[in-house]
Amino acid sequence: MTEKPQVHASSGMPQRVLLVDDHSLFLEGLRNLLASEGVQVVGTARDGFEALEQARRLRPDVILMDIQMPRCNGIMATRLIKAEMPECRIVILTMSDNELDLFDAVKSGASGYLLKHLNADDFFAYLHDLHAGHAPFSPGLAEKILHEFAVQATRTPAATDEPSPDTPSDDTQLTARQVQILTLVARGQTYRQVAQTIGLSERTVKYHMGEILDHLHLQNRAQVIAYAARMGLTRNV
Repeated sequence: MTEKPQVHASSGMPQRVLLVDDHSLFLEGLRNLLASEGVQVVGTARDGFEALEQARRLRPDVILMDIQMPRCNGIMATRLIKAEMPECRIVILTMSDNELDLFDAVKSGASGYLLKHLNADDFFAYLHDLHAGHAPFSPGLAEKILHEFAVQATRTPAATDEPSPDTPSDDTQLTARQVQILTLVARGQTYRQVAQTIGLSERTVKYHMGEILDHLHLQNRAQVIAYAARMGLTRNV
């Protein structure tokens, strides 16, 4: 996993954030940390039902959501909130690196999954990634999602014959270049990192991703990861 750069609020951060955690001390510390970087915390909640009520009332841009909470856990809350407010981005912020929690969170609509042992610089870098349109995952977690989807996949992996960069693959109906970009994104690279890896401009990578998402009728990075695993596109990365 490429080391995350140090990023500050002035370079682009979520502006209206709701915090959801049942530990008061952690909530207060996180609120102060975000405020120190100019991020507006519009409210807090201590369980999933309260999070749903606050989300309805405050309409935050981003929700930072714990998993283990009384009454209604973070995964169920994510599902409920996304059903009513699909535009709201929810990032799980938890101590749990359990693969089932991770997989369920992604299936429920979470835009990212971060572990609480992150240092402050990495945490803000991931929030910057979210604001820029990327899905933040703590190191190693994207690979766990790939593994889980691969275990559940029922389709035969794509053939190993490699087409030319401009020839669509019979199995994926994408060019080899698009398959390469799709695979790198699915493994957690940002568009900038993909551009550096394959020697294209970031703008070109974004154009290709737009074409890929449109062609495959995908809507978010979690679906990209699922598709890449299902098609066996991660084996040669």
